[in-house]
Amino acid sequence: MFYIFDWPAIIFVCSLILLTLSAWMGSCFFSRYRNADTESEFDLGVIQTATLTLLGLIIGFTFSMAITRYDLRHTLEEAEANAIGTEYLRADLLPASSADKTKALLVEYLDQRITFYSLRLDEEKQALRAQTEKTQMALWNNILPYVKSQNGATPALIASGMNEVLNSEGYTQAAWWNRIPIAAWTLMIAIAVFANALVGYGARNYMKNRGLFIIFPLIVSVAFFLIADIDSPTRGIILIKPRNLLSLQTTLQSQLSNKPLSASH
Repeated sequence: MFYIFDWPAIIFVCSLILLTLSAWMGSCFFSRYRNADTESEFDLGVIQTATLTLLGLIIGFTFSMAITRYDLRHTLEEAEANAIGTEYLRADLLPASSADKTKALLVEYLDQRITFYSLRLDEEKQALRAQTEKTQMALWNNILPYVKSQNGATPALIASGMNEVLNSEGYTQAAWWNRIPIAAWTLMIAIAVFANALVGYGARNYMKNRGLFIIFPLIVSVAFFLIADIDSPTRGIILIKPRNLLSLQTTLQSQLSNKPLSASH
């Protein structure tokens, strides 16, 4: 499904066009209703100041929402790497055959989770999710006979660790779906349109200095672009890099090459 806020460049272009037109409309069509008296000028200044202040607050609030979601995705990527690494170590508590298979499945699962962060197309994401679900089921089914047949702390430790591995993927996926609400975008864009219309309405000699009055729509459009870019987990410039998962992959590859595991969990 096409979601326009997943495309920061489109948001920038559309915002710049819309806000520039708003300023032009305010100057060419609404300014004819202006009065030249001092009281009207003062009232206009008050309304402009209030509207621009409100726009600044809304942009700041929305930017904070985007940053919070971005930080959460970073935190969950780290938690996911820790969960996989911990369960890889706990797999040594299983019988030898189950331990080897569990470790192999965890390495395969780790590769899939790293790939998750690099995919951009929805079709590729759906295909990868189907593979990930199969691997998750295989991981759980591999430890289930041992957990059911044994009592004590060790089976519970292994089961809880695997449960954390599976849950961490769900938390990550939920964080990627948790975006800035469309209602917040709509409110912010509406206030920006009115603010630019007021700037154009209050401008003197807009047509002679129209290059100067493009600055405000440009600044607001850049702010919209930055918010959309940070909020979009798959497209844009600022993306989540799976550094912790890649570090874990390097560590496990070193261990498989008969090198000691460098990270402790």
